[in-house]
Amino acid sequence: MNHLKTFALLAGLTALFMGIGYMIGGTTGMLIALLFASGMNLFSYWNADKIVLRMYRAQPVDENHPNAVVRTYVADVLQMARDAGLPRPKIAIIPNDQPNAFATGRNPENAAVCATTGLLDMLTREEIRGVMAHELAHVKNRDTLTMTVTATIAGAIAALANFALFFGGGDDRERPGGLIGTLALMILAPMAAGLVQMAISRTREYDADRVGAEIARDPHALASALQKIEAYAKRIHNPTAERNPASGQLFIINPLAGRGADNLFSTHPNTGNRVRALTELAMKMGGGRRPAPAPTAPPLTAATSVPGAGRPRGPWG
Repeated sequence: MNHLKTFALLAGLTALFMGIGYMIGGTTGMLIALLFASGMNLFSYWNADKIVLRMYRAQPVDENHPNAVVRTYVADVLQMARDAGLPRPKIAIIPNDQPNAFATGRNPENAAVCATTGLLDMLTREEIRGVMAHELAHVKNRDTLTMTVTATIAGAIAALANFALFFGGGDDRERPGGLIGTLALMILAPMAAGLVQMAISRTREYDADRVGAEIARDPHALASALQKIEAYAKRIHNPTAERNPASGQLFIINPLAGRGADNLFSTHPNTGNRVRALTELAMKMGGGRRPAPAPTAPPLTAATSVPGAGRPRGPWG
């Protein structure tokens, strides 16, 4: 059902682009805007993983990390990736006290999953597994590609609005609404495109919750993790996300001061709705499976913000 909703929203966004493009800039303006937006987003598609990992100072980790909790985190991600039939992803930790996580990469062969040090420090092993299974679900569902296509069309609509602003759009014969109609479209079209883009993002989150719960075989753990992360996000700020709010939609819970209600202007579903859906899924799955407890994590240090680092050990802990 979520795949069907995504397809319907994408089709609606494409129809919106074609209709608005013709009304504002005629056929030529529509094609110019599409090419412009496609070029920008194609660059982002190929380089987004490198950009976002560098932005958040992500530190690659592997099975040889000195901290036991990090080693367990890596082992669980690799085991769940194998169970899901995915290639080995890049695994990283982000030095940030807010518990959160995201996935990036243009396809499963070039995917990276990241957890903050706050997530590893504050959640149980079961909850961490649930969160990272959710991120692997984004990889499995190729949501990065879906959101890139969505951003391309939404960006093309915004480019059309700018085209109308600076060049006056197409000939009056190509604009049924005339000048007033064009002005209205300049304001309303990008807003409508943004709303559809947010709706697609929320739909993909619900689907990743479902697939992630199936990968980890423990919907309750993911539900518990979502509630904890939201509670902490309201009290622990994520400075990098605050400076780059567009990256907020990558995370499993909105990192921007805990905003996350199911409304027109939210990129994330309401956490209560997600928990209810996961609880229903757990009943269908018979309660889910819970792995063994995680080893106790040493406290984070001020020197590096990497779990278990008693003194600076270089950029990779």
